[in-house]
Amino acid sequence: MNKEELKGLLPHREPMLLLDEAEVVDGEAHGKITITGDEFFVQGHFPGNPVVPGVILCEMLAQNCCVLLADDLAAKGATPFYTSLDKVRFKHPVRPGDTVELTCRLTKARGPFRFATGEARVGDDVCCVAEMSFALMPGEKN
Repeated sequence: MNKEELKGLLPHREPMLLLDEAEVVDGEAHGKITITGDEFFVQGHFPGNPVVPGVILCEMLAQNCCVLLADDLAAKGATPFYTSLDKVRFKHPVRPGDTVELTCRLTKARGPFRFATGEARVGDDVCCVAEMSFALMPGEKN
């Protein structure tokens, strides 16, 4: 999916749409975003040494997970809401010029809840890993 196709699935819009592309391959969501340095979240984080904030990396993972939830979201007319973020580890900084590659897998479903794991990499460097959960809430998605 390109950015315009992602807008048909995700409720996010610029400047909070944090994926350039994504696809599902063998039950995993693979997404990418290239950090240009113009993003709002690196403007003051940190002057002279711009770094993508960890919380933004977690949001990138969450949006990538939503690609795995496409069938659920369409069938239920639901919006995914983050419900937990566990075992988060930040291992390498992400800077302007980097392309972040995201990989997420669903691990469990229970009622309206979906559980997943995710990893963000730049090249061979693991930047962030996390376990996440989401609630699929009825309502408008756009």
